Amino acid sequence: MSAAHTHHHVERGALTRRAAIASSAMAATLLGLKIWASWQTGSVSMLGSLADTALDIIASLATLYSVQLAAQPADEQHGFGHGKAEALAALFQTMLFVGSAIGIGWRGLLQLGNDHPPEHPELGIGVSLIAMAFTFALVRYQHQVVKKTGSVAIHADHVHYSSDLYLNAAVIVALSLSYWTGLKGADAVFGIGIAGWLLLQARDVSSRALDQLMDKEWPVERRDRFLAVAETHPELRGIHDMRTRTSGAHEFVQFHVWVDPDMTVREAHRVMDEIEASLAEHFPGVEILIHPDPEGHLEPHHDV
Repeated sequence: MSAAHTHHHVERGALTRRAAIASSAMAATLLGLKIWASWQTGSVSMLGSLADTALDIIASLATLYSVQLAAQPADEQHGFGHGKAEALAALFQTMLFVGSAIGIGWRGLLQLGNDHPPEHPELGIGVSLIAMAFTFALVRYQHQVVKKTGSVAIHADHVHYSSDLYLNAAVIVALSLSYWTGLKGADAVFGIGIAGWLLLQARDVSSRALDQLMDKEWPVERRDRFLAVAETHPELRGIHDMRTRTSGAHEFVQFHVWVDPDMTVREAHRVMDEIEASLAEHFPGVEILIHPDPEGHLEPHHDV
């Protein structure tokens, strides 16, 4: 790996670690507040928010471990690095989402028709407002980290905490409706709604994680941009058999190129180096493997 690639991955690892530490610290702070608020109010929707925050801590710690592992360089046993640890952490988060959704939804169903409104709703509302303020700041920070790094683990955390903004807003509405308007079942209904929201988030996060674990190709737009840069080299006669994959912080591209059949090995090597240098400027951190072929040569079962 080149020095530029190494610097890119070190910088990315530092960003993802800081984001994971920030989410873990915030979740621990909110957990204490919500335990107190749930005990004081007896609200199902607040209990759902508490359960979600408890799982936030577990998920954030798993994310922290995964991004630290993913940042480790390739070794003899893991020639392509440890990037898929992030996808595994994201899948672990989806299991937490589903388990939390089932528990919260079941509790909400049991509480439907409960004539007793939550007690001390102002406590639950105040805690929820504090949680929303903290979460909003974290989500904005995570968004910047995901934009810079593309981390699937931090993205899973980001999706979860983004949903927390809506969950806390739902708690505020549920407590207000149940206590001040006397609307029966509002708290339970919002608890069930929170469960449904968690299931939707689980589907989104698991889809992204599975894409990495199954080595899904890059989006067509990104593949086209990559090819457009590579094809600018004047001595290139064509590209075929291109393959792409993503593994946490690491992205890999391999492809065959056609060159002049009379070109020497030294000249072909120079062309490959120049293509790689050009691609590195536009796609930093991507590991590239190029195989030169004489113009017109096709591999069996080739894919242009």
